[in-house]
Amino acid sequence: MKKQLKNFTEKSGEIIKNKNFKIVQHGITAPSGFKVYSAHAGIKNRRDLMVLYSDVVCNAGGVFTSNKVKGAPLIVTMEKLKKGKAQALIVNSGNANVLTGSQGIKDAKAMCFMTAKELGISEDKVLVCSTGVIGYRLPINKIKSALNKFKNKLSDSKTAAHEAAQAILTTDLETKEISVAVDNVTIGAMAKGSGMIHPNMATMLCFITTDADLTQGELSKMLKNSVAKSFNMISVDSDTSTSDSVIIMANGKAGRVNIGKFQEALDYICLKMSKKIIKDGEGASKMLEVNVRGLKSEENAKKIAKSVVNSPLVKSGFPTQLIPGRILSAAGSCGVFFDQNKVDLYYEDELIVTKGKVAKYDKNKLKNIIDNIKLSITLDFKKGGKSATAYGCDLTYDYVKINREYYT
Repeated sequence: MKKQLKNFTEKSGEIIKNKNFKIVQHGITAPSGFKVYSAHAGIKNRRDLMVLYSDVVCNAGGVFTSNKVKGAPLIVTMEKLKKGKAQALIVNSGNANVLTGSQGIKDAKAMCFMTAKELGISEDKVLVCSTGVIGYRLPINKIKSALNKFKNKLSDSKTAAHEAAQAILTTDLETKEISVAVDNVTIGAMAKGSGMIHPNMATMLCFITTDADLTQGELSKMLKNSVAKSFNMISVDSDTSTSDSVIIMANGKAGRVNIGKFQEALDYICLKMSKKIIKDGEGASKMLEVNVRGLKSEENAKKIAKSVVNSPLVKSGFPTQLIPGRILSAAGSCGVFFDQNKVDLYYEDELIVTKGKVAKYDKNKLKNIIDNIKLSITLDFKKGGKSATAYGCDLTYDYVKINREYYT
């Protein structure tokens, strides 16, 4: 059933309906001036190291995990991004460099130093991220060997971008890549994430490049707006990670861009990456979209949507059965007041609960709805004009098996 979820492929040149941009090829290297290098450093049994490089210094911004326990690379990168500049990023998979103390910080900085030395750029312009198992020191000598004379191997090809996207994966089954053109500029992205995914970000990494000329302040504001609608509205398993990061780098080579159009495109990219993560959730066989409407507060709408999409009872039940009681229970448990006698619940367009009571629904139609690999439900509280949407996947036996076998 896992393979059924792989139906989210964009076509080059595809113009997105009612949007001001179109899909282009090359992923993370689609914008001018960006190249990548990836290698098998020996941390895993496949590609496990990648470097992203811009031939000029970029304005940069990031959004990071809300977890109070943070990995060493994240601590180093957050400090560097206070200056709002970056020119390169080094990422390894297979080892998160978390719970490694002061040595972990030294190793993260060493990765930056080695990358900067080979590229001939300032060390304070190199960011670092790691993902994988927790509690082990990085094999820094293996990483050093993989970085030996890599500058001449940097490439902006589609193949190189895809291989770099492979290098950052952990339990993911597929790469997550996209690039779009907005007027004269291009935006590219890659992401990873499959488990330890929960609203307020999780074990997910997303790297975004653009050749647009944008200030650090503009980048940070737009990225936060996009993350609030996307990565912070998804959940696989309720666990917020120690390493999650979304980083954007803009080198300005294509000039200025309309801010509204760019925000629209960035929103699309972040939501698309979020959905790819949900589709690739550990053990997942189905997607769940929870739409909440009819409230006076968007914040309350978000709370209810997250509560439903994150409920273990909902996640374990919706793939095979009608569960209005679990859905309404999850909605009512998050601290938002509403009148249960005014709530309507829809599975797709089929009314299941009306004014707080189970409705007379078409059983055959409902069966077909439940059998789909994606279920969209809507809760209408009829109290106002605010709404929110959260995204999740089912909780399966395979999820438990994967995480019994994978040490974090």
